[in-house]
Amino acid sequence: MASSALASRTFHRQPLPSSAPSHPSRETCAPCCLPGAVSRRRATVQLLSAGFLTAVSPTPSLAARRGRIVVPPEDYVTAPDGLKYYDLVEGKGPTAEKGSTVQVHFDCIYRGITAVSSRESKLLAGNRSIAQPYEFIVGSLPGKERKRDFADNANGLYSAQAAPKPPAAMYTITEGMKVGGKRRVIVPPELGYGKRGMSEIPPDAPFELDIELLEVISPAEK
Repeated sequence: MASSALASRTFHRQPLPSSAPSHPSRETCAPCCLPGAVSRRRATVQLLSAGFLTAVSPTPSLAARRGRIVVPPEDYVTAPDGLKYYDLVEGKGPTAEKGSTVQVHFDCIYRGITAVSSRESKLLAGNRSIAQPYEFIVGSLPGKERKRDFADNANGLYSAQAAPKPPAAMYTITEGMKVGGKRRVIVPPELGYGKRGMSEIPPDAPFELDIELLEVISPAEK
């Protein structure tokens, strides 16, 4: 009799809860339900449309940690040829005039990274580097001074211009500086390294150029 009672008893299994999320899917969710996605898209547009100076400069906190002076974009001065510069240190020595032969140290900095520097001139006699000043004539065509004879030096045999190639902007923006002065320049691609780039500087990229004027030889003295 017990077996007949079991046979007549009907068991109803409860359905298992669904593993699908209770919230609506992204496909059916209205745009207003995704404020994060909208804000990210808006931030991307704002970043791409940011100003020229902001694009080439590292964030203030990063630059400060690396010991570099942070120059606000509005503090830059515009030269007659359109280059923007800021004098980090006002020199007190002779002034670099057009036609003067000068010696400088220069550093090309891209997003906080020193990509090209005269302080890392390569010796031809080995794999060593030296901090060799770069010599050129203010206002001259870029690159002519690089074709010079080799010279024997205590540091080894190296070219008189062993430093890497400077940007074209340096040949004009140095005019007006005084010995001991340091100047920062925002270099556009057309006066920098153009479509080829250089080291860590990608093609068609602006960057910062730091110049330190070491010596001035006037045309009369030359």
